Amino acid sequence: MNCDQNSKAPCIAVFGTGSDVGKSIVATAVCRWFANQGFHVAPYKAQNMSNNSGVTPEGLEMGRAQIVQAEASRIAPQVDMNPILLKPTSDVGSQVVLMGRALENNTAAEYHRKKERLFKAACDALNRLREDYDLVVIEGAGSCAEVNLMDHDIVNFRIAEVADCPVILVGDIHRGGIFAQLVGTLACLPEKNRQRIAGFIVNRFRGDINLFKDGVQWIEQQTGKPVFGVLPHYSHIHIDPEDSVVIESPKPVHIADADKAAVAVLRIPHIANFTDFDPLAVIDGVSLHFVEQPQALSMFRAVILPGTKNTRHDLEWLFASTWVSHLRFYVENGGRILGICGGYQMLGEYVADPDGIEGPPGTTPGLGLLPIRTVLKAPKTTTRTCFNWEDTPGEGYEIHMGRTEHLGGTCLLDVHTRNGKPATGHDGCAGDNGRVLGTYIHGFFDTAGITAKWLAQIGLSRIDVPETGGAPAKDKQYELLAEHTARHVDMAAIKALVDKALDH
Repeated sequence: MNCDQNSKAPCIAVFGTGSDVGKSIVATAVCRWFANQGFHVAPYKAQNMSNNSGVTPEGLEMGRAQIVQAEASRIAPQVDMNPILLKPTSDVGSQVVLMGRALENNTAAEYHRKKERLFKAACDALNRLREDYDLVVIEGAGSCAEVNLMDHDIVNFRIAEVADCPVILVGDIHRGGIFAQLVGTLACLPEKNRQRIAGFIVNRFRGDINLFKDGVQWIEQQTGKPVFGVLPHYSHIHIDPEDSVVIESPKPVHIADADKAAVAVLRIPHIANFTDFDPLAVIDGVSLHFVEQPQALSMFRAVILPGTKNTRHDLEWLFASTWVSHLRFYVENGGRILGICGGYQMLGEYVADPDGIEGPPGTTPGLGLLPIRTVLKAPKTTTRTCFNWEDTPGEGYEIHMGRTEHLGGTCLLDVHTRNGKPATGHDGCAGDNGRVLGTYIHGFFDTAGITAKWLAQIGLSRIDVPETGGAPAKDKQYELLAEHTARHVDMAAIKALVDKALDH
């Protein structure tokens, strides 16, 4: 099947030798660099698999990686940039979000049978972007050389063929085997795909780059393709990561720095939107820890239950792993807990799923730490939400299937707009003791004032909170990323690829 190419805007693709090699970051840097050259540039990823999603200004859901890339491009995110989003609900199934709206839950086999129809939707979205923008930066998914998946590919080379665009291949030297990553990827590809790869970027180099000159020469001699650059590892730039692989298998926490207040985030199995807590990680005086294995919590100033793509499953995991007894003991002895979205739901009396939205219909007992009860129901709520916590304004977004009823306590937030339209109502709950809070708002800590208020609520009122989540702060990070990339990557050579496409 081919898609009609009804626009002239060129594309350039950033593919990877595997997952978490840095292709999202490289694509973000490419977007900002070309935007700085005066291009009206848009990001695109045909199919994204992630529980780290966000909401467009219209109230539609898409992957956060493309939202980040849109911000780097200085444009508003739109669902054409990520037409298909798969949100894993189990080891073999995902919720399919098509053009920003939850479509259905599919097993992997069911999804594969529908790929041709979905591929058409992905092509249509790409063509619309090519009509409206000067350049589209396409991001691939996982490894672009999964030979068992190539016949069903709708996100890597099949899209590159539709766009007739060159491909930059990114490998991660930090994980080792960079030569095998790059040369091995080429060896796995059919000739037409090998020809489409224009060159390489080696990512996450540590040490003296001059010591890798021989490595660059070897790669170029073996492949006949240029290494556009070697990107050093950095710690001075913060860009939201796409995948939760960055927080996989955290170890039990032992607090070594007594000068910092420790905050724990429970690393539940189906954690979603884990970047909600990035603003806490950069605050002097606070140490943020993801914890997975049950342990005593008395060392933590606060504990956060994050969002989840499968609330009932993760509730059952909390009970089975003995986390429940630790959490209840913590609260009984003065500890403070905040639940976000699915974590908020888990704090209540129960979570009911009469329609089987997350799996087999049924009801799962909650932690009993907030006087609420939740029933999972369609349609999914997806909103950009502005609110006040008492006299402090904030902004975030909601992505949830639940309807939560209060049995007591007090409402936490006053809502005044949703998706840019005036709204009335409340969100969240504060327990009678004031030490257990819950809200549906993702991005809760993106507003410095809200973060400062929460820190004061847990006894850290003297800590200064930087502006980390607002647009100006994020824009500074994108600029730093583009500068870092331009210092170490031959962006003129990459621009020449785009200029060549423009000449045709």
